[in-house]
Amino acid sequence: MTQPMFFNRQALHLRPDPARVIVRPFKPATEPRHFNAVDKTRANHIVERVLGLDPVEVAKQLADVLDNFAGRHRNLLHLFDARASEMEIAFDPHAVFTDAQRRLVGAYFLHEYSFEASALFNPSIVRHPDQSGIRDGRCRFILSLRAVGEGHISSLTFRTGLLDADGKVSVDPTARLASVPTVTNRTAMPDGDDVEVVFSSGDDLSERVIFPITNTQVNGIEDARFVEFEDNGRRRYYATYTAYSGSAIRSELIETTDFRTFRMTPLRGSAAGNKGMSLFPRKLDGRFAMIGRQDNENLYLIFSDDLYTWNGGQAFLKPSYPWEFVQIGTCGSPIELDEGWLLLTHGVGPVRKYSIGAALLDKTDPSKVLARSREPLVRPDPTERAGYVPNVVYTCGGMRHGDRIILPYAVSDTFSNFATIKIAALLGAMES
Repeated sequence: MTQPMFFNRQALHLRPDPARVIVRPFKPATEPRHFNAVDKTRANHIVERVLGLDPVEVAKQLADVLDNFAGRHRNLLHLFDARASEMEIAFDPHAVFTDAQRRLVGAYFLHEYSFEASALFNPSIVRHPDQSGIRDGRCRFILSLRAVGEGHISSLTFRTGLLDADGKVSVDPTARLASVPTVTNRTAMPDGDDVEVVFSSGDDLSERVIFPITNTQVNGIEDARFVEFEDNGRRRYYATYTAYSGSAIRSELIETTDFRTFRMTPLRGSAAGNKGMSLFPRKLDGRFAMIGRQDNENLYLIFSDDLYTWNGGQAFLKPSYPWEFVQIGTCGSPIELDEGWLLLTHGVGPVRKYSIGAALLDKTDPSKVLARSREPLVRPDPTERAGYVPNVVYTCGGMRHGDRIILPYAVSDTFSNFATIKIAALLGAMES
């Protein structure tokens, strides 16, 4: 089957770049609190060997490291110093390090990680908080993407770009370097750690990589669904995402006003134990509203008084058509139209084939489904089905721009693409 005529693919592909790297802690051990006896023994052997070098050799080895990795990272000496300090918890009592010894020791406990070596996918799009200098009809946007590297570890990265009045999309060049933020606050909570992080003010947005920090997300920050949220004239950006510990998943929330400082908070309640939650862009009757899928099959409308606690919910959308018989889920936050809430959905069909559809929900009572697409808006193209996970098209959120929906979407869990959809044509093709 072909795509609908109103679905316009753009010739713009964002592909993973294995040359983009960040510096991560190296075993032994990944985190100081995870040290075991073998890790400590190996760590102290390294310290002994460095202390056994004469000062000239230490200086030579440090200079060689700096020369080898020059231009690949910012502030390498600072990173070496900080890593040596983190490792002190594992070190036996030792002679006081010289500056050169400490930095060389720190270098032994770091490694480069190619955070998007395998995939760059499942994008979501929001208006950039800075729209200065943009001509009428154009819009600056921020794109969030899920990046996957060695060990199938997912992190969150960003791009910026422009939308023209006619819906044409352009993405800004990606910065050569990449960096992770500094953790400025970490609070232990019953459901997991609440974490605040900040990036350097001089970093380009495309440099910023939010890598897993807490135990609940140590194996992945997956599928962030960003939405621009307005409450009494106050604008913030929220995103629900799936935190993967390696053995369990749960939904968490990230929030920011400037995409430089972020807070990550675990969500509580019976509806937060699964993935794929999508927040409405404003309160409904004074309450926060979310669409989730806590039963692994159907979509639920859920409300919360505090944004962080989500219980119960009302099932309102169930698989109806063959392309979604296995399960349905959200593809990002509902988009507000004059006609109602446009909800992009994904459906799973035969041979675990993922397609993207849509439903129109009542503006006042979103549990009422006014219309939905009998056939997918986009399904895996035979020429693009090969990839990290075959037969999948997926998005974590589109955005309205004028009379169009701008839809970034991923292909075969490998790379990302863009399409535009005329709103009137889409609504006309949906069935009551």
